[in-house]
Amino acid sequence: MWLKSFLSNHVLANTTFVVVLLIGILSYLQLPRAQDPEVNFNWISIITALPGASTEDVEKLITDPLEDAIRKVQDIKFVSSTSREGIADILVRFEDISERLFDKRINDLRREIQNKANAELPDEAIDPVILEITTSNNFPTATLILTGKANDELLRKTAFNVRKDLERISGVNSVIEAGLTDPELNVAFDPSALRERGISPIQLANTVRRYFRDVVAGDMQIGQQSWIVRVVGTDADPGYLANLPITGTEQNIIIGDVAEVSWSHDKFNKLSRYNNQPGVTLAVTKQATANILDLVAQINQYLEQKNTVLAAAGLKLTLLNDQTESTREAINIMQGNALLGLLLVALITWIFLGAHIAFFIGIGIPFTLAGTFWLLSVTGQTLNQNILLGVVIVLGMLVDDAVVVVEAIYYRIQRGAQSMQAAIDALERSLYPGNRLSGHHHGSLSAVNVNAGHRRKIHVHRALCGICGIAHQPDSSVLDVARAYFYDPP
Repeated sequence: MWLKSFLSNHVLANTTFVVVLLIGILSYLQLPRAQDPEVNFNWISIITALPGASTEDVEKLITDPLEDAIRKVQDIKFVSSTSREGIADILVRFEDISERLFDKRINDLRREIQNKANAELPDEAIDPVILEITTSNNFPTATLILTGKANDELLRKTAFNVRKDLERISGVNSVIEAGLTDPELNVAFDPSALRERGISPIQLANTVRRYFRDVVAGDMQIGQQSWIVRVVGTDADPGYLANLPITGTEQNIIIGDVAEVSWSHDKFNKLSRYNNQPGVTLAVTKQATANILDLVAQINQYLEQKNTVLAAAGLKLTLLNDQTESTREAINIMQGNALLGLLLVALITWIFLGAHIAFFIGIGIPFTLAGTFWLLSVTGQTLNQNILLGVVIVLGMLVDDAVVVVEAIYYRIQRGAQSMQAAIDALERSLYPGNRLSGHHHGSLSAVNVNAGHRRKIHVHRALCGICGIAHQPDSSVLDVARAYFYDPP
């Protein structure tokens, strides 16, 4: 059989042991650290902005068309929407489906939303933002704040550049800002000046809408060269907009004659302050497979380099909080508990079973754990407190099985069996314990009901077997019967 062939090839067996152990150790060291495992709630958030629109307009122009598009997507459990002034927030909950099918439904949803946005949403509406809600992107990994002497254009531009820099760091999923607004040109018209010149506010608005925009006119062929034709109609200078002529008038009247054009910014939805200074808060979320410890270390390195440049402008970038401290503490506690449990297991087996058996149990447990960490690395998991807690719990089961197998091998060798055959028989009895029970055994232990489908009862038998192996008195008839029941063939 394959088991005998494998164990007979000492080179292959020893090489497999060493390879699994080394790859397992490397996988453990390289596993991304996280406080909690990645959980996908099958929730999707769709946020669409229509600046200046009332709640009723948002409901009619944004929410209703997008809900019509969402209904075309399959496997949706329910849809919840909230419309408020200037914002439409739609929450989509999918059924409990497989990860592969869920990714397909996300692509279907993005396609339907984009098609509806291009076809029916107003031109003034901002493109919908589709966000998948998971434990990684729902809670910030690190929170930073950029502070300055005044909430001016310098602070805004610097915050915008810092956000772009953070988004380029490896492992960052998104950066959510608070207190950062877009610049705008404010046209404050004088009603009396409009009436004197016979100009309506609609004429003034149409003038700004027609002239203050960039127009792409395609391309033209001149000889063997192709030239792109575009008209640049926007400028951040308020004077440029003020000098534009108002359409629909016989006289040469410019916008500056009836209105005051000034630089301004969008209305603040949130304000941030730190140490009595205005600022912009930046919340960083990580990707699902990113190592939180490495990510925050990169952010700290960026902070040190950036602050040397910002100091000359009176700005400062500060890390308010991050998850590394709690993550590192939780992982260290679990690692310490696992190591302590392993040492206690080795000590107890050495005291009660002897150094020979304790040695094989001691090398078998790290081998199994190494294979576990290798599998976790291959499947793209993170090393978090839940995984380490599972390792601590399963450590007792590993000791249980190791004691049963090693004691079974040792027991057969004492009775004259060859080491190879003793190992094979012990492994077979451990893998298929239910198949070794005779009718007499089933009758005498009917209350225990041992069979291949009751794995928990099998573990009780193995624990009893390990206890039986502790005693070596030749006149112990009960222990002899127990050994014969679990190890000797009927």
